[in-house]
Amino acid sequence: MSISDLYSSGFRERNQDHFAAIVRVAMSDDVITDEEKAFLDRMARNLDISESNYKEILKDYRSHPINPPTMYNERLDRLYDLTRMVYADHELGPKQTVILERLGIGLGFSPENVSYVVHKALMLVGKGVDSEDFKDEIKNMNR
Repeated sequence: MSISDLYSSGFRERNQDHFAAIVRVAMSDDVITDEEKAFLDRMARNLDISESNYKEILKDYRSHPINPPTMYNERLDRLYDLTRMVYADHELGPKQTVILERLGIGLGFSPENVSYVVHKALMLVGKGVDSEDFKDEIKNMNR
């Protein structure tokens, strides 16, 4: 097995674990609504999750580890990626914002501030900022 195969395999596994964490958030009320299902379908496409892996993850999402980033910059990178995925199709419904807020809490953002962080994140991604500007703006949003 080549190094690129190992990298690709590790990348796919991280995407699957990441997707399973998103499914876990969607399943927090034990129901996946049509709107959540549409969101999960888009996330699976964006994360390059195959149809068979998608079905398996939905059936057994709890078997995937949750590996939230411990470093603040990594949490911001993950928030940036998630926000871009949510914003990608420009179909922001209130449920998607709620899901993004729940994911933000899962990333370690405070429940008291997560709605402000998500609002700012969506605004920044809507403006098309890059990752570095995004992180800088979120870090300094209270100044």
